[in-house]
Amino acid sequence: MATAKKAPAKKAAAPAKKAAAAPEKKAAAPAKKAAAPAKKAAAPAKKAAAPAKKAAAPAKKAAAKKAAPAKKRTPNAAFMKAMTPSAALAAIVGANPLPRTEVTKKVWEYIKKNKLQDAVNKRIIKADAKLKEIFKKAEANMFEMTKMINEHLK
Repeated sequence: MATAKKAPAKKAAAPAKKAAAAPEKKAAAPAKKAAAPAKKAAAPAKKAAAPAKKAAAPAKKAAAKKAAPAKKRTPNAAFMKAMTPSAALAAIVGANPLPRTEVTKKVWEYIKKNKLQDAVNKRIIKADAKLKEIFKKAEANMFEMTKMINEHLK
């Protein structure tokens, strides 16, 4: 039993040594802390300047958003130029010269009116007799469609 009592005594002595060493480290730490406040005093000055920049940035963005609606967006002249459709395309959109944007709108109206979109994938267009002359295949992707339509505009 004497050996069992000695073991706890050693454990109690070990924390005492650590406790004695810790105050020495703490004594050295306040010396470092004394120098640190001088650095911290300069740091808040930088932080104070930073929020001023952040506050100015949203004000500039808000001013830019307010200015944007005042300036009206002008369409690209190339898209707005009236072009004559080919005979195959004229069967869908009419023979009158139209801008590319209007031609695309009228083709989409025709596709939706005749229910030519694929039920599962809305990007796929199933060509009927009139559209096969333009697409030159049974199905086309909506992105390919605009390329094919542009070939039929002069």
